[in-house]
Amino acid sequence: MGSWGRPLLAASVALLAGCATATDGGSAAPPAATGSTANAGSTANAATGCHSPVQVESLPDWADAGFHGSSRGPHVFGAKGDIVAVLFAHPLRQVRSDGSNNKILWVARAATTSPDPTAPATLVITATLDGTATRVTREVAGGPGPSIIDMPQAGCWHLDLRWSGHTDTMDLVYAP
Repeated sequence: MGSWGRPLLAASVALLAGCATATDGGSAAPPAATGSTANAGSTANAATGCHSPVQVESLPDWADAGFHGSSRGPHVFGAKGDIVAVLFAHPLRQVRSDGSNNKILWVARAATTSPDPTAPATLVITATLDGTATRVTREVAGGPGPSIIDMPQAGCWHLDLRWSGHTDTMDLVYAP
């Protein structure tokens, strides 16, 4: 379980028990979008269109390299299933008063060939706050990997993700 610790996992499971959508263990594909949010206590809900559920099952084989023991922890799949955001801080928060960070490990599915070998490896995240024109861009140098991703407001953020000629989308909820 590594640095996740049982208390974090237990708290995550308790918060998400009625909301997280599960697929069969180790599934490589994202679940179908649902009309409910998986982020208990967040400001977003089904009415806001936030449809990427947080899951706490095992990561698929292609995304669990570097994890020891059980590779369970909060994570969100991209809509195409080409990338997963492993949430080391869950729930994500607009303001983190405890000194922790909104750490996200981005893991992309390995591709045999890049759709565009001249495309930059940097992961470019264009995030739009649901129901508004508020848009921000975040970058993860070197492509998918560890990052601290903060947003200027709480709510459901629709993310357009681009890296190495690949694209995917997902929603992440930031609590106040």
